[in-house]
Amino acid sequence: MRWTIPNILTVFRLIAAPAVACVFIVLARPYADWAALFLFILAAVTDWIDGYLARKLNQQSKIGTMLDPIADKAMVVIALMVLVGTSALSAGIIFPAALILFREVFVSGLREYLGDVAGTLKVTKLAKWKTTAQMAAIACLFAQGAFEHKLGMSVFGMDDQMVSDILVGVEDDVLGIRNANTLANLTTILGLGLLWIAAVLTMITGWDYFRKALPHLGEEA
Repeated sequence: MRWTIPNILTVFRLIAAPAVACVFIVLARPYADWAALFLFILAAVTDWIDGYLARKLNQQSKIGTMLDPIADKAMVVIALMVLVGTSALSAGIIFPAALILFREVFVSGLREYLGDVAGTLKVTKLAKWKTTAQMAAIACLFAQGAFEHKLGMSVFGMDDQMVSDILVGVEDDVLGIRNANTLANLTTILGLGLLWIAAVLTMITGWDYFRKALPHLGEEA
């Protein structure tokens, strides 16, 4: 393996994928949520950078081409697993996450079966939008966990009436409770909405890939 900058960035994403889960073991919340969000965004940015540099510097390699989609899928799969296990929104995350994971397993199996033929099946623009929606949704959901726990820490020990008075502006908001509540609600709506959009796009692109693969799946006479 040539240690070019694109390959180094790809390996970093491979390491960052399990690290997103590990931060919830070694850090308390909301620090774990912030660390996971930082790692995930950094990995998403390096995904674009390593592809750009590989083309710009003419440093495409077979190992990089092989590892790049693995790193992408590892980031998404592990992040969704962590969110289902740790988020207060897990009930709303489970089904779209299951659709996304099913598609990834199904398409990976197809690609393995097709072998070299898989490389001739072109990636559509819709597939790129699908990946973007997944990344944005997961980032929003990690942020939601951080804001939610910040809110919980701020209101700890307060009675419901005090919290209600602060939220409506009757009492001074010295702890930033209103902002934390607004951001938690906003990231909830964005995170769940984008995740469902990603799930729908995931199923559409999965069906499109299967349709393109059908001519190569016929039984020989």
